[in-house]
Amino acid sequence: MRNVEAGEASPIIVGAHYDTVPGSPGADDNASAVAALIELAGLLRKERLPIRFVAFANEELPYHMGPEMGSWVSARRSREQAEPLRGMISLEMLGCYRDEPGSQRYPPPLNLIYPDRGNFIAFVGDVGARALVRESISLFRKHAQFPSEGVAAPAFVPGIMRSDHASFRDQGFPALMVTDTAYNRNPRYHKASDTPDTLDYERLARVTLGLAAVLRDLAAENR
Repeated sequence: MRNVEAGEASPIIVGAHYDTVPGSPGADDNASAVAALIELAGLLRKERLPIRFVAFANEELPYHMGPEMGSWVSARRSREQAEPLRGMISLEMLGCYRDEPGSQRYPPPLNLIYPDRGNFIAFVGDVGARALVRESISLFRKHAQFPSEGVAAPAFVPGIMRSDHASFRDQGFPALMVTDTAYNRNPRYHKASDTPDTLDYERLARVTLGLAAVLRDLAAENR
């Protein structure tokens, strides 16, 4: 498996892994994010923005955080070539939204702070990425009428670094994950029941349009 890239070396990378675990169709994990990635590339292509779009291979086990992980290869190359990478955004599961009370879980101590309804999109990074998290969610809230939450927590908090952004953080680049929070919300995570009919396409589309606006503003700062 190989990474699939669109665009040249740029200060902004947007990526989503296209593999899934054996036995799961992977509709939310991670076809929902790949669909958003393709749509974002199509929406922004004619604007010639300084953004590289990448569909990453091998995010799932047994490759996760190893030398064959697609984002690990990409991040190492960016470091070796001294690319002026200002930010990397990993799209990780964007299609599950739930409105019922108690539908959202968190690792402690985040459960004491955030809402218990899984109707929002999350911008997630470690403490070192807090500036990018803050800026990105601020831009999203400026442009999108959609519930959103942001967190920059220590890397040891479960789930904070479980996507392709971790590869770029390991190389010292600002990076975050945009996610529906995966197993903290979606009961079909890594199961055969993760099928296309379970996705919320209307809310996925709204999130994608909001992210397009975020990327326009981030890219404008690097022209």
